Amino acid sequence: MAFNPKIEVTKDGSNTLVHPKFNTHYHSIFGAIEESNHVFIDAGLKFQQPNLQDNRCRILEVGFGSGLNAFNTLISSETLALNIDYVGVEQYPISLEITSQLNFPKAFKREDLQSTFNKMHEVEWEKVVKISEHFTLEKRQQDIFNLKDQNYFDIIYYDAFGPGSQPELWTAPIFKILYKALNNKGVLVTYCAQGAARRAMQSVGFTVQRCPGPPSKRHMLRAVK
Repeated sequence: MAFNPKIEVTKDGSNTLVHPKFNTHYHSIFGAIEESNHVFIDAGLKFQQPNLQDNRCRILEVGFGSGLNAFNTLISSETLALNIDYVGVEQYPISLEITSQLNFPKAFKREDLQSTFNKMHEVEWEKVVKISEHFTLEKRQQDIFNLKDQNYFDIIYYDAFGPGSQPELWTAPIFKILYKALNNKGVLVTYCAQGAARRAMQSVGFTVQRCPGPPSKRHMLRAVK
C-alpha cells in the first residue's frame, strides 16, 4: 500500500512530508536539506570516506521515505568521486503521485537531475538498479527487524521516525541487528540524541559520540562499530 503524506515546505525551501499514520514529519521543518547535509552527508559519508576501500561505499538507509537522503548521496557521489551501493529500507512506500511533486532537484539547484530523482522512485523494489555512473540503488519494502545482512555496510543512515512515534526502533534489539549489518569500523548516524537510544546503542557494542546537531537540535548521534 502506497501512502499519500502531506507535503510541507521547510525553512530552507525544501520539502518535508507528514506521515498520515504517525502524524510526524519525515524531515526537519527547520530545513530538510540542511538536516540531510549535516547528519548524513557531513557526519556520515564525509566522516567515513577516509576509511573506505577503492572509493566504494555501501550505505543502508533505514527509512527511504521521500528519497531525499538517497538523492543527496547521489549528488555527493559526484563531488566526492565515490562509487556508492545504496540500500533503502522502507515499510511504508510513498505514492508516485506524491514523490512527483517533491521539489528536491530544484531546491538543490540540480534541475538537470529531475529525471534521475524520478527514476529513483519509479524503479522496481527488491532489485539492484544502476541509477547513475557512480550510484546503484536497491529499495526494499521490509520491516527492518527482518534485516539479514551481516558485516556488509560501511554506513547506516538511521532516519526512522522518532522515539515518540516508533519507540521500538530505538531499543537494543534493533541496534543489535544494525551492529551486525555493519563492517568493522562502520558508522551509524542519526538525528536523534535521546539518552535512552544512546545507551541502547552502547549496550550492543557501539562506541557512541554526541555531535553538534542540525538547525534546532543541540546534538545528534554517531555510533562506530
